[in-house]
Amino acid sequence: MARCCLVLGDQLSDCLSSLNYLEPTDVVLMAEVWSEASYVKHHKQKIALVFSAMRHFAERLRNAGREVIYVQLTDPNNTHSLPNEIERHQRAHQFESWVITEPGEWRLHEAFLALSSTLDAPVEILPDDRFISSHQEFKAFLDGRKQPRMEHFYRKIRQSTGLLMEGADPIGGQWNFDHDNRKALDQRSTPNPPTWPIDSITNDVISLVNQRFGDHFGELNAEQFQWPVNRDQALEMLDHFIDQRLESFGDFQDAMVAGKDTLFHSLISTSLNLGLLGPMEVCRAAEDAFHEEKAPINAVEGFIRQIIGWREYVRGLYWSYMPDYKTRNTLDATWPLPEFYWDESKTDMVCLSEAIRNTRQNAYAHHIQRLMVTGNFALIAGCSVESVCDWYLSVYADAYEWVELPNTLGMALFADNGVMASKPYCSSGKYIDRMSNYCKGCRYRVKETETEDACPFNYLYWDFLIKHRDRFSSNPRMAMILRNLDRFSDDKLTAIKMRAETFRERVVNQGGDAKVRSQESLL
Repeated sequence: MARCCLVLGDQLSDCLSSLNYLEPTDVVLMAEVWSEASYVKHHKQKIALVFSAMRHFAERLRNAGREVIYVQLTDPNNTHSLPNEIERHQRAHQFESWVITEPGEWRLHEAFLALSSTLDAPVEILPDDRFISSHQEFKAFLDGRKQPRMEHFYRKIRQSTGLLMEGADPIGGQWNFDHDNRKALDQRSTPNPPTWPIDSITNDVISLVNQRFGDHFGELNAEQFQWPVNRDQALEMLDHFIDQRLESFGDFQDAMVAGKDTLFHSLISTSLNLGLLGPMEVCRAAEDAFHEEKAPINAVEGFIRQIIGWREYVRGLYWSYMPDYKTRNTLDATWPLPEFYWDESKTDMVCLSEAIRNTRQNAYAHHIQRLMVTGNFALIAGCSVESVCDWYLSVYADAYEWVELPNTLGMALFADNGVMASKPYCSSGKYIDRMSNYCKGCRYRVKETETEDACPFNYLYWDFLIKHRDRFSSNPRMAMILRNLDRFSDDKLTAIKMRAETFRERVVNQGGDAKVRSQESLL
């Protein structure tokens, strides 16, 4: 009797623990199910990416001699639930046992644990060792820490892996070069990402997604879709980043430019999160570029920190604090998410419009657009934490709850009471003006706070600080900012609060802040 291994859509790796556990006679099950594609209304490109990558991986396994049962979305016998598919195929084949690499999301882990108590065959859930830090190692890091900061975790991983280390010391004499990575983009050109022909598998999936998920957010067509769907393409994307983007990545990783959607960012997060690339191989590739003098230390360190620092750290937080983490809302943020998060034409704020356009067209926005534009606005406007988290999970091709939730709830919204961030990542329009060219083309005035045409980020920022002043008064990192409020007259404070309230009412009543278009423009 054979065993069966369920491979999930974000486990497309030859070194997956469950695949390595199998004998040659064992079977692999993969299934496209409606419940996974629609528990939030994922961007059409995200669904197409996962389905295409799954089909390509199934083909790769078959070419390597594996027997694969692959259930397509349109299979009339598809139960459209992963636990139900396991039960259906157990009844049909009477497998000796099942083996699953632990899923990345809590809800699936709980579903598989429940299934293991009812299925008439043993279910073994193996650790996902594609990550550098195990759950046990992260919990050991948390032990005794009231504030588990990423920087401390990052240094431990640097030491354990030897990445960018000279013995016990960091290369360059410091752990973090982030202060060198905050330049606005100059006039230099930015490279276009690699492209490759869309094969029949991806074409079929694109047609399927447009037919079955046509009401989901985002654009999807063969000319536009260029995410890597197999390992060869993922490696090509990685090589492109190392050769053409990494050198400038550090300097300009926080920059934002209208019409330049990817700048010098790596575009490999989808491949990492699907399993097409591994974290250590991409870090070693960047480290080699430094040693070969192809990229400076600030660029290489900044990139490696995103992988072995932030990516590993947020996964550790997710599994250590779930399931209650998802329900946290420290700042009691409940304002409805504005409609312009789904339709950028409903806002006249160029920064938001650009970030949301990029998101709609490409299922992508880089980390500063996510944190300091869409996230910053949601924070200072007081948007519903649940709605914002669902939005981030819905709209990005690289979004999975284990990575999306801590980044959104903890870092962007400060809803976890400072578990992840030592202070709220809030700012006025001044930061956006410094790091982008957005404000030059915006109808709002970034240097004004109280007038009708003032940048909404300005009065929402100060209104946010006024509202939460007592809460933040004991935070030493907020002391200087809060002292500025002492310099404001009562009239100015009142004007700020009134401007913020008027803005919120206009957004709710009109669906956005955009001025009413002329009749001619509506025709």
